[in-house]
Amino acid sequence: MAKILITSGPTRQYLDPVRYLTNSSSGKMGVALCEAALDLGHEVIVVTGPVGVDYPCAARRIDVVTTSEMLRASREMFADCDGLIGAAAPCDYRPVRVADQKIAKTGAPLMLELWETEDIVATLGAEKRDDQWTVGFALETEDPRFRAITKLERKSCDLIVLNGPEAMNSDTNSVEILGPGGELFGSSQGTKPTVAQAILDVIQSHLIASFHKNDKL
Repeated sequence: MAKILITSGPTRQYLDPVRYLTNSSSGKMGVALCEAALDLGHEVIVVTGPVGVDYPCAARRIDVVTTSEMLRASREMFADCDGLIGAAAPCDYRPVRVADQKIAKTGAPLMLELWETEDIVATLGAEKRDDQWTVGFALETEDPRFRAITKLERKSCDLIVLNGPEAMNSDTNSVEILGPGGELFGSSQGTKPTVAQAILDVIQSHLIASFHKNDKL
């Protein structure tokens, strides 16, 4: 069996002590992936941003807030894992300056200067050992397959799960599971537990079984 790291949920990038940038990721897909992996007998570590859902008690849970915290925790945990499923939706930008006090309304426009945050899946993909695998998620609204395949290559993923914005904070999802060169390894739609099981089935047959076989050679 494998030891799998799953990232889940959103992250927050604070503008001041009470306001932050984030997205509507709920962590529901991460919960479903944890459950599906545990059902197959795998060991699971989940690094999660702030969510209102409960992860399975059998999974080791690590809570983070910012994208840099998620990267730091994921890096530490991934060193002892066989694979990564990057289902989180980390905030892509952070403010150049974070105010020490609550920003007061003045009646004038507020200009924000933002920097890109670290790419967690790309960082771990670039650093993975030959005996490790990574699976990313691509949420796309335009040229979805092309953009997903580009992300797979740029992030050094072994597989990438393509879905759309309707998956955010929803109980259902519709995905395509793509491999290098855009090969379609599977697709699924329905409740997130149903979709998660389909994703884990592909990971089990195309990654875990393959890597385990190579270990025995």
